[in-house]
Amino acid sequence: MTIRRILATAVAAAVTTPVLLLSVTPAFADGKPAAQTQEKPTIAELEMAAAAAKAAYEDAVAAESAANAALEALDSDTAPLTVAVKVAKAAAAAAGTAKADADQAVVDARAAVDALPDTATAEERAVLTTALTEAEAAAVIAGEAKAAADAAVVEAVDARDDELVAAVRTLGQAQNAVKVALADKTAADEALAKAKKEAEEGEGGEDGDACVPEPQLTTVVTGLPSAVVAGTKVTFNLRVTNGTDKTMDEVLPFAYVHATDGSGLNDIDDLVRLQWTSDSSSTWKTIDNKNYMDAISPLKAGAHADVKMRLAIDASAPAGNGVTFVAGDYFNEDGTCGGNPDLEGYEFLIAAAGSKPGKGDAKPSTTAPATPDLRPQSGASATPVSGSLAATGSSSVTSQLALASGAAVAIGAGAVFVARRRKAGSHS
Repeated sequence: MTIRRILATAVAAAVTTPVLLLSVTPAFADGKPAAQTQEKPTIAELEMAAAAAKAAYEDAVAAESAANAALEALDSDTAPLTVAVKVAKAAAAAAGTAKADADQAVVDARAAVDALPDTATAEERAVLTTALTEAEAAAVIAGEAKAAADAAVVEAVDARDDELVAAVRTLGQAQNAVKVALADKTAADEALAKAKKEAEEGEGGEDGDACVPEPQLTTVVTGLPSAVVAGTKVTFNLRVTNGTDKTMDEVLPFAYVHATDGSGLNDIDDLVRLQWTSDSSSTWKTIDNKNYMDAISPLKAGAHADVKMRLAIDASAPAGNGVTFVAGDYFNEDGTCGGNPDLEGYEFLIAAAGSKPGKGDAKPSTTAPATPDLRPQSGASATPVSGSLAATGSSSVTSQLALASGAAVAIGAGAVFVARRRKAGSHS
């Protein structure tokens, strides 16, 4: 299995699925699926989802309006419970007046009894004493009536307040429901708009013309050693050739580097740096693995342009495997566009610091590089097992698969670049 086929499969999976789960396990060896896929919704399904989200939002807005109206009605002077509070308070006030009158009657009756002269007859004394007793009894009844009226006020106020609190809570829930429904509607609308835009871009370029594969636009690497020693820098050349019979107004070269340790399972991209420069500048620019290099404008039919490249590997990098991918796209002023359909992968070994450099150039093939002097940090021989990405302690299929799948996941925008042919910078 070559690195190109593995990479093509891994990149395709990285583009079409949200998560790529690649691992070398007995399950993989038995032919069981090693990746889980999630189908992308169709535009028709997204339109249905957007319509449902819109209806849900409108229902939520209507519910909020109804809840607000209900609260305003409960808070009005004519609301039943508000009227009940007023009636209860009026009754309590009347009961309070009646109790005050009854209490005063007791005071007056007692004063009359106390004012009786010694010459008062028994009959006169009995009349006033009876009046006092009756006044005291009436005062007790008036007090009980006032207490009951006051309790009725408390009960009416509590009932009104409970209803208002419930209405406020309902309004708050309705307002939150509107926010959630609006967020869902916005997300559904954005997903639909994105899907439609992607569909339009898939059908044609910015001016409606389809970007097409152009195998005669080639990108070829020369001078990249088949083995690079950690702690060193190597320069090589990237030649971009327009093999067609038409001028390309703007050609954008693309390059990407990916590396792992000897097991093929641990990413060491942060220890590998790919740079480029042009004839018009002596400054080396680091490639960020996401964007094109500066445009070649124009590239005439049959012509080529060279880009000077440099690969730097940190001295702390372990022995391992690496691959440099290159490609190119073109964009014309009339809106036509295209590019070479494949990423060219140039495989190389990473030798531990202090090792002797290998002989020969990296080539996009399965020929094992002649690197008898290379030894990984573990001290084991780096004898190739099969394929040009020789494993150091694991099978070549394992290390190649790990390197390819890691590249597909790590490449991110690069994978999208392969599938979608989007412009970068001024072409994004």
